[in-house]
Amino acid sequence: MKKKIQFVLPYTFLAFFFVVGCTSPNTPDAQGWRESQKQEFLQILSTDQYLSLCNQTPLYEKVKQSEDSFLMSRLLVAYTKNLANSCIDLKAFESYQEKRQEAKIATNYEIYLQQVKPKAIISQLKAGALIKDILKPYVPQYKAFDDLVQRYTALEKSKNQSPDTLRSVRLNIERIKLMKPHLGETYVLVNIPEYMVRVVEENQTKLMMRVIVGQKKLQTPIFSAPLQYIGLNPTWRVPDSIAKAEVIPHLIADPEYLKKERLVVRKSYEIESEEVDPSSINWADYLHEEKDKKKMTYKFIEVPSERNVLGRVKFLFPNAYDVYMHDTQTKNLFNRQVRTFSHGCIRLQKPIEMLNYLSKNYTTKSDQEVRGFYRSMKTKFIPFNKQLPVHTAYLTAYVNESGKLLLLHDIYGFDRGQKLTF
Repeated sequence: MKKKIQFVLPYTFLAFFFVVGCTSPNTPDAQGWRESQKQEFLQILSTDQYLSLCNQTPLYEKVKQSEDSFLMSRLLVAYTKNLANSCIDLKAFESYQEKRQEAKIATNYEIYLQQVKPKAIISQLKAGALIKDILKPYVPQYKAFDDLVQRYTALEKSKNQSPDTLRSVRLNIERIKLMKPHLGETYVLVNIPEYMVRVVEENQTKLMMRVIVGQKKLQTPIFSAPLQYIGLNPTWRVPDSIAKAEVIPHLIADPEYLKKERLVVRKSYEIESEEVDPSSINWADYLHEEKDKKKMTYKFIEVPSERNVLGRVKFLFPNAYDVYMHDTQTKNLFNRQVRTFSHGCIRLQKPIEMLNYLSKNYTTKSDQEVRGFYRSMKTKFIPFNKQLPVHTAYLTAYVNESGKLLLLHDIYGFDRGQKLTF
């Protein structure tokens, strides 16, 4: 009988075989990348899933050819920054805005940048996080973003779309990236170029109506702020700029002007503050040349009435621009296609519908209480008890509730002033 020969391998060889021959494909390399993360990222890049390659296409071509981990890390950070803070040339846009302000155009466009820390991104990568989870905090939550991304992807595949249409859709995708983050499921959206306001809850439109927005030289600012109060039977605190440009010239020409317009003069905007006799003031002093013009020390206030310029209700989201949504006496203007008539505030087509919906769903007051306040003709403020941000947005491309892509007129010139970096 033949003897079975046994081979005994040294321990060191066994250890080497276990480490080298059985290494897991998900063992991180020197830069922290696992093979599964590389393939996931390359798949995202192949379709540009979040439309954030932008100016990084040359780097992507190198990564695609080499799959070099160092270059891939650089691209991951750059892609995240483009997703978080858009592919708009923000320095050029800032310069554009400054020139327009020098030309006496009242224009403000707030940009909400997110901080992207490269070390934190790489730390998540090394901890084995999925690439989609690394990117997720920077993906806009707004439904408009998903809608426009889907439409843009479809348009790119079509050979019949004009470059202008593609640019418009893409530019508005980038604008949404600059909106205030993490407030994207329940909010009020005022889309200025569309002249529409929507109450959106969990990405569903619950209420929608036409609006009137600021004139081309007195533009409704682009910003976000939380709704805090409903004001019933409001007073109108005439801004100093309007007082100097409109009220005082009329008052000088007609001493009865204030009475006709239901305006009173006070030391402050508080309706109970000290009353001032308008005939005791030399109003012409406030209309002199800039070097001689007096600083406005008096405030004009329109008292509550059926004819108040703000109507019977306003919705306040305190902000640096003193802008809010309100009722209006100029109902006929809602039939116009172009509705740029205000001094910057947002006039509502159906303010009572807005009052009923918001008071019912976002305050503690009953319908009966609200009706009583409304009928009293006394000024009353009702606080909100739930968070509801307002976004005044500028989307010249928007997918509406019927799934139709709207391409809207660039009424304030932001399409011209915002350049893409690719």
